[in-house]
Amino acid sequence: MLGRIAQETAARFGDRPVVVTASDTLTYGALDASADRTAAGLRARGIGPGSTVATVLGSCAEWVILAVAADRAGATFAPVSPKLAAPERAELVTLVRPDLVVSDAAGVDGLPLRMDVAVVAPGDRCGPLWVSGTDEGDLDEGDLDEDTSRVTTICFTSGTTGRAKGALFTVAHQLAVQSLDLGPDAASRWDGGSAMLASTQFAHVGMALKLPWYLRTGSTLYVLDPWRADDALRLIAEHRMPTIGVVAPQLALMLRSPLVDELDLSCVTTIIAGGAASPPGLVHEARERLGAAYSIRYSSTESGGVGLGTALDAPENEALHTIGRPRTGVEARVADTDDRPLPDGVIGELQIRSGAVTAGYLNDPEATATALTNDGWLRTGDLAERRTNGCFVLAGRRTDMYIRGGYNVFPEEVEAVLSEHPGVAAVAIGARPDDVMGEVGIAVIVVRDPAAPPTIESLRAHGADRLARYKLPEAVIVVEQLPLTTVAKIDRSALAELVRDEPVPDEP
Repeated sequence: MLGRIAQETAARFGDRPVVVTASDTLTYGALDASADRTAAGLRARGIGPGSTVATVLGSCAEWVILAVAADRAGATFAPVSPKLAAPERAELVTLVRPDLVVSDAAGVDGLPLRMDVAVVAPGDRCGPLWVSGTDEGDLDEGDLDEDTSRVTTICFTSGTTGRAKGALFTVAHQLAVQSLDLGPDAASRWDGGSAMLASTQFAHVGMALKLPWYLRTGSTLYVLDPWRADDALRLIAEHRMPTIGVVAPQLALMLRSPLVDELDLSCVTTIIAGGAASPPGLVHEARERLGAAYSIRYSSTESGGVGLGTALDAPENEALHTIGRPRTGVEARVADTDDRPLPDGVIGELQIRSGAVTAGYLNDPEATATALTNDGWLRTGDLAERRTNGCFVLAGRRTDMYIRGGYNVFPEEVEAVLSEHPGVAAVAIGARPDDVMGEVGIAVIVVRDPAAPPTIESLRAHGADRLARYKLPEAVIVVEQLPLTTVAKIDRSALAELVRDEPVPDEP
């Protein structure tokens, strides 16, 4: 599917840019040609149907080339975010046991030994994978035939349990995502896209599964690494982007920038915000200051990045205080612990069903059975209620997980690392609301030496080699004893009250 789309877009869009970074521009024509040569190189290494290619690459042209090339070779594509710490990246790579890992120089650190690793660099168009004498003519139409049951993509997630898992998606899932996002005529849809910000890592489900329709519409993806609000606003104004696709904390940072009032942002008509909660104040401010319609999107990796959303013309109560209704082609319900639907106004678990929901987790039938009902409903782990008007309202989560800037953080994982700090006798991580990030983590610690308590800087430095930056705490509270329940477990409710009013710096 992806390979055929890239071939067609090369003919239609040719010299139009598909990916633009600070130092590189990839056109649709170059994408097709480079993907052909890379696919041939993959085949020369024995990569084909049944093989898995993992990547540890940032958001760059080579990532997109590899995604298309893997599809043309018939292999499964398993992108790993380079933002993870080396041990976390190694865990994901080990999980899928790939036939080949393609990484940049920085991503090689920590990869398991005795794996076939190819190192590419931004701008080299995956040249190290090419084989001598190979050109675009070596591939024929038979190489692009599709089996809709073929697993094309593995998207990594910790779901609601904190344990790393690989969610499986097939050609059929990609077709479903394309149809859900573009409409029932998606298969005949070409062009109509525009310049847009790539607001998440390409390894995120929002790129890994939606790349087919981004290409089909001839969109141009502008990548910022690192992402900065001022740079994002300048790109929006310069390229007259009509739609801003963001994680809500990014939008909050944009609205804090004086450039919002200095630049001509009249081009913006629509804001699509997902990946993290959109506080009512943020929705109201964005609609007022940018004069744009705002749609909150609720989804997850397991749902294929498609779920519920508020209507662009929704009245204020719906737009600010709900996650909207199921999108066309998606079913949603609130269910009890036995997966029985609950009536309106009753809080239960939000469950989703559509053609985009994952087929399950790689080599993990137990986790698959926990996530999916026998009839295909995805248990999201989020609590919600359905209003009589059909809108859903979130009411919390079944687990202690919190979401910082669109990324799931599990306190137990962070606690396990920080408990090994030499100055920490006991530690618990609590989440507190934050106007920008949605939620941030606060370390509540019992110290070994009250005269020399660990600083937040030392705690973050201790965890930096083993945890992604977004998992690290952003403030510390020293207590004589952690709040405990009657059975000596951490009292998460009391912990939440304790951390609620702790000031958090803007830039830890």
